Amino acid sequence: MKTFDHIIYETPSEHVGRIVLNRVQTRNSQDTHFLYELNEAFDIAAQDDEIKVIILAANGPHFSSGHDLRERNGVEALKQHRTVGTWCGFSCAGAEAQMSREKELYIGLCERWRNIPKPTIAAVQGRCIMGGLMLVWPCDIIIASEDAQFVDYATSFGVNGVEYLAHPWEMGARKAKEFLFTCDSMSAAEAHRLGMVNHVVPLAQLQDFTLTMAKKIAMKPLFALKLAKESVNAMEDVQGRVAAMNTSFAMHQLAHTHNLKLFNMLLDPSGLPPETAKTLGLAAPRSNS
Repeated sequence: MKTFDHIIYETPSEHVGRIVLNRVQTRNSQDTHFLYELNEAFDIAAQDDEIKVIILAANGPHFSSGHDLRERNGVEALKQHRTVGTWCGFSCAGAEAQMSREKELYIGLCERWRNIPKPTIAAVQGRCIMGGLMLVWPCDIIIASEDAQFVDYATSFGVNGVEYLAHPWEMGARKAKEFLFTCDSMSAAEAHRLGMVNHVVPLAQLQDFTLTMAKKIAMKPLFALKLAKESVNAMEDVQGRVAAMNTSFAMHQLAHTHNLKLFNMLLDPSGLPPETAKTLGLAAPRSNS
């Protein structure tokens, strides 16, 4: 079995593969290497005909703190890996390299994971922040512990939302606007009420509950599971999900370019508390206005 630096891949039961985020020291933040390891683990599970169900879980108190903002040269880091999409321009000037990187790593990988032809279940505890949402939303089922909290701070950073902007499909249009406008955390109970989360369970029961569901699903014929998944995914897509998400992704890139022009960085630090901006290394930007 292949080993990874930040990911654990295991088979806890017959026909069940489990991928565990294991970068606990950074609360499972996601840099380029982390995301490619996660993608490789998904590929292993997807290509193993003995696996019918894939669980995505995480070690530590928090599922994921999102993108690792300490990675200062993500475009250069991407060149160290074999890309999996058909996008290009990673060495180009202007906005092209950044857009290419995010097309490959963020919306590109999320779409790959959403369309894996096997049921996927996310088991979420603690904080699930921004990029963390982009790991759980592509999954078919989400099980949350009672302490789980979901949040997208993007508008505080001067951006319209995370790159994989699935908010309206996950929680409805009006709640999506409130979620994005206020940047307030959403509790597991509220996420369940809105239909974004399938079940909420005590933290101590999260992994057992998720595995029990995976075993139940794994009793079904794999081909029937594939067809059921593709049927539901197709329904969302004909409603315009892909076109709308591509539009929001383009707006996300516009926001990055706008912020680069005004603040010499991809993000606008003005919406953040000073201490938060300082912690993230976003304090005192140089304005180009």
